[in-house]
Amino acid sequence: MQNLTVGPPTRLILAFTLPLLIGNLFQQIYTFTDAAVVGRLLGLDALAAVGASGSLIFLLVGFSWGASAGLAIPVARAFGAGDLAGVRRYTAAGACASAAIAAVITTVGVVFARDLLRLLHTPPEVLDQSALFLTVTFAGAGVTVAFNFLSATIRALGDSRTPLYFLIAASVLNAGLVVLLVGAAHWGVAGAAAATVLAQLTSVTACIVLIVRRMPVLHLHREDWAAARHSLREPLRTGLPMGFQMSVIAIGALVLQLAVNGLGAVSVAAFTASMRVDQLAVAPLNSFGVAMVTFAAQNRGARQWHRIRVGAFRTSVLAAGTAVVLGLVLVTFAQPIVGLFVGPDQPEVLGMARTYFLVNGGLYVVLSLLFVLRNVVQGMGLSSIPTIAGALELVMRSTAALVLVRHFGFVGVAWAAPLAWFGALVPVALAWARQRRLLAEREREDARTHAQPTAVRADAMPLPAPDLTRSVELAEVR
Repeated sequence: MQNLTVGPPTRLILAFTLPLLIGNLFQQIYTFTDAAVVGRLLGLDALAAVGASGSLIFLLVGFSWGASAGLAIPVARAFGAGDLAGVRRYTAAGACASAAIAAVITTVGVVFARDLLRLLHTPPEVLDQSALFLTVTFAGAGVTVAFNFLSATIRALGDSRTPLYFLIAASVLNAGLVVLLVGAAHWGVAGAAAATVLAQLTSVTACIVLIVRRMPVLHLHREDWAAARHSLREPLRTGLPMGFQMSVIAIGALVLQLAVNGLGAVSVAAFTASMRVDQLAVAPLNSFGVAMVTFAAQNRGARQWHRIRVGAFRTSVLAAGTAVVLGLVLVTFAQPIVGLFVGPDQPEVLGMARTYFLVNGGLYVVLSLLFVLRNVVQGMGLSSIPTIAGALELVMRSTAALVLVRHFGFVGVAWAAPLAWFGALVPVALAWARQRRLLAEREREDARTHAQPTAVRADAMPLPAPDLTRSVELAEVR
């Protein structure tokens, strides 16, 4: 565990971000490996089948990812404030909410897989394989939700390294399993989905063992579970909006997938390969954002206003610089990287991929600022702002899908994501500008009264804690 309320902000954020970055890269290797093995061993139609189900997986599993991050925010605040009873209480409440989310996702995904694919006008030649991949994936959704929640909770206590080790092991296992199940066992696309579920199961098991052996602060007692019913409000207040935010973004991706499906199997394969590379490339930018959730939440709990401002500014600069480098790399090497999925004898697919990265790679700076600022305001507790940003992202992405793709084909597909980033950044940037002024006011008030609180030391807990059931918007503590 690590307390992020003490020490140089930049060094702490970088130290916390690095394991997240490596973990994100390995997590993307899950999908990267699946797509590469499926495309090379099973052919272009199988690759398109996996890609055609991607937006639906993002819609449902993405909700759990966002919700898990939100459910862990009260845990991080309680930890920053030294409220260990609150840590356990909010963890129990989050576990209950996660179990309900897993049940809904599994039921909807398994029962309605084929119907949902038909609604997306999935090409007939890939419908059966896509439905099979989707069904197996959602059958194991409980494992995915469990890992998202456990890893988010562990990170909320300042430990971003240990989940990384588990994720690396699972990624290596997934790579071996997908080759075994798809290649040797001839399970087809179902083998790729099953490999991911089995690999994630190992991560869940490892997280539970870690908590039992080394994290007594998360050892839940009967009274913690009893109190969870009365403590659900705060985790749900932060978790559900973040989950819905991801779902709103995913709906935009669904609309875009519908438009891409109408362009034919070749375009679907090009979009699938491009998205796999894109997700891998933006993992560093996303890691900065995830780190800022925990940093902002812990320092919000400890009332360290200046640290939040400094951390947000410096992390924005670091993320923007990283985005420039990533964009240059992808613009330069897009075609050979995508060739790993489809081989060099698919010039049409490679040309589409190059178009995609010429547009997206050049605008990664916008995405980097969106990741950092959106996660800062989420960590501060302003859950409504990211939801508004997600709605604008939906509008922009859907507009690109319905208008640009129809008139400009795959070029319209390439512009969909950047337009969505611009739309989402506007409310987030405005909200952060206001919160930054409020933080500065709090700093001046504390300076005038000589009452700036001393940062909570991890080895000095428990300490008196603020009432975490109240709204945490700074406007309410002015």
